[in-house]
Amino acid sequence: MFNHWPLITAHRPLTMKYEIVIGMEVHAELLTQSKQFCACANTALAEPNTHVCPVCLGFPGSLPVLNARGVDLSLRTVLAFDAKINRTNIFERKNYFYPDLPKAYQTTQAMLPLGKGGFIEIDVPQADADGTSSTRTKRVTLHDVHMEEDTGKSQHGEAIGDPFSSLVDYNRAGIPLLEIVSNPDMRSVEEAEAYMTALRQLLLYLEVSDCKMEQGRLRFEASVSLRPLGEEKLGTRVEVKNLNSMKSVRDSLRSEIARQTRVLDEGGVVQQMTMLWDEASGTTQPMRSKEQAHDYRYFPEPDLVPLSIDDAWLERVRSEMPELPRARKTRFVDQFELSPYEAEVLTTTRELADYYESALEGFDKPKIVSNWVSNELLGRLNGESKTISESPVAPQQLRDLIKLIDGGTISGKIAKEVFDEMFASSRDAKTIIEERGLTQMSDTSELEAICNRVLEANPKAVEDFRAGKERSFGALVGGVMKETKGRANPTVVNELLRALLSQK
Repeated sequence: MFNHWPLITAHRPLTMKYEIVIGMEVHAELLTQSKQFCACANTALAEPNTHVCPVCLGFPGSLPVLNARGVDLSLRTVLAFDAKINRTNIFERKNYFYPDLPKAYQTTQAMLPLGKGGFIEIDVPQADADGTSSTRTKRVTLHDVHMEEDTGKSQHGEAIGDPFSSLVDYNRAGIPLLEIVSNPDMRSVEEAEAYMTALRQLLLYLEVSDCKMEQGRLRFEASVSLRPLGEEKLGTRVEVKNLNSMKSVRDSLRSEIARQTRVLDEGGVVQQMTMLWDEASGTTQPMRSKEQAHDYRYFPEPDLVPLSIDDAWLERVRSEMPELPRARKTRFVDQFELSPYEAEVLTTTRELADYYESALEGFDKPKIVSNWVSNELLGRLNGESKTISESPVAPQQLRDLIKLIDGGTISGKIAKEVFDEMFASSRDAKTIIEERGLTQMSDTSELEAICNRVLEANPKAVEDFRAGKERSFGALVGGVMKETKGRANPTVVNELLRALLSQK
């Protein structure tokens, strides 16, 4: 039996009489220049209704033309999921009326989607019996992956300054959309979160979507049901919408699970419906009864011929596939001898992994570079809420700094000071070191004189060391480093001090 997320609500925790069943529908807007069936720009964040035309507005007599780039990106995703590709697939009209759907139907795929089946592997955090934390890998299978077009965007009430009005922006209508439908394989909120994280990471690696949830470029819709433990038949599923962040998905799932638990505990029946997530109250609220497939009256789109994917097209897309995150993580462990955790951190995004490998070029010290990227660089970037693409220190600049440490030109302590200035100014390490006179002191005669002065100034530490108190040696080293302002070569200092102490 799967571990369940402990529900923390204002009501009561989930009783363990029920098993949680979660499925997910994910909508990702594709990174094309134009819309799915017309030449309008794929730019939703422009002045309202400035990127529209007769095709995406559904004017009578207008004819759609399929965006080939959108198909390429969709195929790339289907290949990454190891899904079965329908070499011949069709578009259909999904008929329903909503103000932000200008044609009163959505052009989508249902009967013969681009991809069928497939899977994605997720890493789920868990607490082990000994109290330690680990992860387990689970495979979430997919029902299908299909192409469609996005709808417009409605704004209501106070958002537009009038509580009794609504406005619609059709810039988003017709933007290429990829829908990824999972099977109901997830059994906890933790698994749902791991699925969202893995899927977003994969889409970013593939460069098929920028996944900006705050702009609606990536949207998750979760379906959840409960069933008695040991029961094979699925319970009545409820879909939750209005989710604009992963936190919203997590919170809404917990709320909906708690609601369904109360209904079942009281002897009631869960109704199939669509719920909205109300962020203010922290609860799911009814939106409408859930439609069935026949309600949409699907039929083949008469203005688009069936799409045929031949071998040449498929192989071209396959040849453009990047190394995927799980494969790259494994390679980092095998090739660079990093720990799984180190490799996971460095492969979080494709840009970060690229940065690391660029910093490593021509310098065979993968562990040292990993430490600098993961700790020093990411620490500063996170502190300023910046991404690796915004790093003021280029990979080759970081590599040059680490080489100066490795070659004994500067100490590790001085290197961190230099790195601070590099991060602030984007200047090279060598320039900063020369300007500030930070080159490491390794001259034996000069350091020996300083060591003698430190020994004479600290007779108590000398006496303690000779009495066997090794800790006092660190105080003597610290005294030399303080006098040289951190520029002394630590190895040389250690050797000199021990030699001098053995003579006195």
